Amino acid sequence: MTGATANPPVIAEAKRARLNRRVTISIAAACVFALLLSVTIAGVLMDGSRLQADFSRKALPPSPSYPFGTDLLGRDMFARTIKGLSLSFVVGLVASSVSALIALAVGVAAALGGKRLDHGINWFIDLTMSIPHTVLLILISIALGRGPRGLLAGIALTHWTGLARIIRGEALQLRSRRFIAVSRSLGHSGAWITRNHILPHLVPQFVIGLVLMFPHAIMHEAGLTFLGFGLSPEQPAIGIILSEAMRYLSGGMWWQAFFPGLALVIVVLLIDKLGECLKTLLDPYSAQE
Repeated sequence: MTGATANPPVIAEAKRARLNRRVTISIAAACVFALLLSVTIAGVLMDGSRLQADFSRKALPPSPSYPFGTDLLGRDMFARTIKGLSLSFVVGLVASSVSALIALAVGVAAALGGKRLDHGINWFIDLTMSIPHTVLLILISIALGRGPRGLLAGIALTHWTGLARIIRGEALQLRSRRFIAVSRSLGHSGAWITRNHILPHLVPQFVIGLVLMFPHAIMHEAGLTFLGFGLSPEQPAIGIILSEAMRYLSGGMWWQAFFPGLALVIVVLLIDKLGECLKTLLDPYSAQE
């Protein structure tokens, strides 16, 4: 009797602890999302005059007026960093969204399209993953004439493989479930089952994979732009800022590379943290922890 009476309070306490954990994670995710959205909106709506050259303030070190200092053309590095981050967000969001949609289509087709199609898709995924990532990105960017189009295509066409395998595995498990067999016995077509049963169950994996793909897309955008295969030098992208700053590090102007690079790393870590929070909230397995 003592064990039976002790169980309900223990269960209630566990439920409260789980609820408090989910509330904490939800608040953290909302704060990170609000911060990233604020940076994006600030960069998109920024007045172009803040990015113009002013030789009267060139090469100024960090100060209250210019937290990230200025460059040799007198441009505010804080304003350029915010603009560059917002540009990276837009490029990363578009590229990762296209890549996630490719992964969803390929993963579902591999799981539901028969053995030959499954083997062919798995072979192509293995082939794509065997090529060094940066080399493949550069080749695609060059083939499409560099610039924003080549950059977007390169990121979108190289980041879908891992998520496609995850979606394929989930779709294979769903295909063997009893409710799918019942739906078939009721006369529903394969397309109807995929649209109404398979795809809704893949939403958590798709959203989590999209968010976790986002920081990789941002880093590759900055890396390709830094190497000269991405955005044009006229745009204040983070890769352009870091590439220009490399010339002046020997002259003691460390702030031109330090603050934009640090901002990029912090943003990538925040997005990765957001992805982990969403995984905890949306994934059926981790949501019950």
